[in-house]
Amino acid sequence: MTNREPRTQSPHDTTPADDSQPDAPPGKYADASELKRAVLTSLALALLSALVGVVIFAIATDLFPYHSSNHDEGVYLQQAQLLLSGELWFATPLPDAFRPWFFVQDGFRLYPKYAPVPAAMFAVGMALGEPRISLALIAVGSAVLVALLTREAFDTRTSFVAIVVLLASPLFLISSSVFLPYAPTFFLNLLFAFGYVRAIRRRSYAYAALAGVAIGLAFFSRPFTAMLFAAPFIFHAISTIGVSLPAGEPLLTVTFRNAVIGVLGGAGVALALAYNAHVTGSPFIFPFEAFAPLDGIGFGRKELLGYERIYSPSLAIEANAHVLWEFATRWLPAGILGTALVALGVGSSVGRDDISVNPWSLTDGTLRWMLAALFVSITAGNVFFWGNLNILGRMDTPTDGLIAQFGPFYHFDLLLPIAVFGAAGALFIADLARETVRSRFDAKTARAVLLTALVICVPVVASAEMAVLADPVSENRGYTERYESAYEPFETQQFDNALVFVATPYGDWLNHPFQSLRNQPHLDGNAVYAIDSAPEDDFAVIGRYTDRNLYRYTFRGDWTADPEPVTPAIQPLAVRNGSAHRLQTAVGVVTAAESATVRLESDGEVVQYAYEGELNGTLALNWTITPENASIQNEQLRRFGGGENNTVALADTDEVVLSVTFVQPGGSTVTYRQAVSIAADPKKDSVKLIWPPEKRVCRLQANCGYEGTYLPGADDYIAGVSFETNATSA
Repeated sequence: MTNREPRTQSPHDTTPADDSQPDAPPGKYADASELKRAVLTSLALALLSALVGVVIFAIATDLFPYHSSNHDEGVYLQQAQLLLSGELWFATPLPDAFRPWFFVQDGFRLYPKYAPVPAAMFAVGMALGEPRISLALIAVGSAVLVALLTREAFDTRTSFVAIVVLLASPLFLISSSVFLPYAPTFFLNLLFAFGYVRAIRRRSYAYAALAGVAIGLAFFSRPFTAMLFAAPFIFHAISTIGVSLPAGEPLLTVTFRNAVIGVLGGAGVALALAYNAHVTGSPFIFPFEAFAPLDGIGFGRKELLGYERIYSPSLAIEANAHVLWEFATRWLPAGILGTALVALGVGSSVGRDDISVNPWSLTDGTLRWMLAALFVSITAGNVFFWGNLNILGRMDTPTDGLIAQFGPFYHFDLLLPIAVFGAAGALFIADLARETVRSRFDAKTARAVLLTALVICVPVVASAEMAVLADPVSENRGYTERYESAYEPFETQQFDNALVFVATPYGDWLNHPFQSLRNQPHLDGNAVYAIDSAPEDDFAVIGRYTDRNLYRYTFRGDWTADPEPVTPAIQPLAVRNGSAHRLQTAVGVVTAAESATVRLESDGEVVQYAYEGELNGTLALNWTITPENASIQNEQLRRFGGGENNTVALADTDEVVLSVTFVQPGGSTVTYRQAVSIAADPKKDSVKLIWPPEKRVCRLQANCGYEGTYLPGADDYIAGVSFETNATSA
């Protein structure tokens, strides 16, 4: 499409202006020089768009090598693996042991709460051997489509600047570099918009088909997002109904073109409903609704995984105001400078004298209005979605929550009008500056003045851009460093026919937070990952994978929202079987210990003792586990409450915990805790242990989390700490 000046036409005049006819078909040029110019322009556009893909691939590889703190990435990547194997869900008789994050459990099935369209796009790169190729390709496609739509609304020069504005947008850079659905859906929406515009301007059924397929897939991907984006285009299509046509142009042709878009778009909706019916059992129950029925659009009580809020209109407006402020000041190119350029671009290019509802033409002014209307439809529509509240964390803290790391990603589609009008605003200033300088100075002086202005402005804009990028890059870098420390053992560990029990700091989910430890679709392969859970679940998994080498992946550290590094370990495990197991535990007496207590417990039974021996060196204990009970033997122990019974009864599957607590001056405590999972069969006079036990050293509490995991060789324990366990099986 060649450059053209804006067309002007009365909003009440339905007769197309002379230059509103469809562009000449590709390949038809006035002369060789025009062909050469078109080829060079297309090549430059392709190279600039390819640069966008290179940048996104580099960020995805460098900033997110282990994926991000948004664990939805693992959901889409796991779903992509399923799709490549021809599956829509996991099927296993042990769903509790293998449930990935944000997967719905339905009987023996585990299926993701998200639609498969983004995952299918990510599967392309996965099939090529590097999933991040998909991220780069999606970014390239989005850049090309933004440029083409900008050229449709303005001209070629503006389209190049639009790519630069897109590439300079922190929201685009960060959220396009992770495996989340916003960039893929953005690409589909752009494809729809481009197809819609070309369908009208070129009177093309092929482009109409493209538009219909694209919006149908966008709806399948993220229904609400697609509806908000399509709203201005739907309004335009409706507004053309009944408008008088130029002489000789049949109404049936226009109607059929719109019908092609509608029918194919409806086919995408039908496909989504068919998927729902196949997966959830009802065409009108989406998987995300099956996962959390109150996690949807609208006001009122909302709930997701036990987190509940009353999402009132006033709260919605407040939350979205915060989101938009963050968008305008921290996630646009150069922050507030970019916002000013976008506002200037809208104000200088959107007018009322270039509007037409002629179904045979789509003037530049009409298209600009449609693009500007996206600000309204997307912004207003998002008020109804409580996700915009959840990404904030605390509304009074802009650096808190997911928005601090990924930006206002529910408003991702606003990047189209931002790129278009940001480019228009930048060129408006450039043209105004050039004309002003040229009108006041001779040519030589004018060049010098403009060059000086450029030298001054470039560092200012670059500094503003670096300022808005610094915080999200720093935020995400911290999480990457934690993941780097957490995955360190996997850099050298080679698994062969392994079953790995994975630590679960956020509850009984796989891939939350360890997204890289994903299972193969049929729960096979060199390593199978299972949730490290209750004894009955762990033994059930071991019973199903009897021929596998056993491991436990754990870590020492406090896994919270703050990205502090952790110390990980992969521990080989074994199942010991015998009629009795004699265990020896030796713990170091901590500095200044004044007293010690010993506690032995199983599910529902506890015996507790005071230690009456010398508190120096080590405290050694002997204890026994049989199919019926566990007991402790030590002459230096005095049972609290008296009595001779030193045993705790055991269930068929149980966890036996031995703990030793030292009390220091002032009441401070240090507790050694070891937990052994057992499976007993009194009829066969046998009991199985998973060995070694989980060992923790806890400060100020008797039972701590992963922050107390005992790892031999750590140098930050208090003086005196040591922890040795042994077992002899009969």
